[in-house]
Amino acid sequence: MIDIKLPNHVGIIMDGNGRWAKAHKLPRVLGHNAGMESMKKIVKATSGMGIKYLTVYAFSTENWKRSTEEVSGIFKLIVKYVNMELKELDENNVHINIMGEYDMLPKESVEAIDKMLRTLEKNDGLIFNIALNYGGRDEILKSVKTLYKECIREGKDIDLLTEEDISRYLYSGTANLDIPDPDLIIRTSGEERMSNFLTWQSAYSELIFTETLWPDFSEDEYRKLLEAFSQRKRRFGGRNEGDK
Repeated sequence: MIDIKLPNHVGIIMDGNGRWAKAHKLPRVLGHNAGMESMKKIVKATSGMGIKYLTVYAFSTENWKRSTEEVSGIFKLIVKYVNMELKELDENNVHINIMGEYDMLPKESVEAIDKMLRTLEKNDGLIFNIALNYGGRDEILKSVKTLYKECIREGKDIDLLTEEDISRYLYSGTANLDIPDPDLIIRTSGEERMSNFLTWQSAYSELIFTETLWPDFSEDEYRKLLEAFSQRKRRFGGRNEGDK
């Protein structure tokens, strides 16, 4: 564990696998494979530092637009990850939660995910959220629709609804894991946008963008970014004492 004030919840947009593969003159799927290796290291480091929540952007609702070969390769990697890492994740008390409509994935991938969720469901260490077939706007829309049906069914006054009501029906709310909004969101590869990731939950998240492509993202750089986060003054729309 490093001696700084750590975030409680870190979100990561794991970007740059394709560009990494292109730079190394490799097929894009091998870039995703290298990205999976990087993710394994960062999950282990996160757990070891005592951070409670980690959310990674693995596959967005927009990623279906990519080539059939690339999408198929990503789904095969999910099965590979489960088969390779399940035992170690369980030994390290990691609890995995899926954010997104993963039941739309190929049958083999869905079965692997279901096996992983069953195996790790009683673990209470790191809560590792995987955003899979996920889109932030879609998440908000689903939440609002569910909340509207609740209001109709129970005769609730829509004008009395609060932000907390919407949050209850987001993936982070329905998991019953007390998942807080992310304190820090990191995006690799030099792109400086959120790309529909945790759209609601990231309202007051600190953002850090790094030029490093995801397969090259190291534990050492991760620790340096966490240290940079610890130096920031979070205001949540207000002012800290001493601000001009």
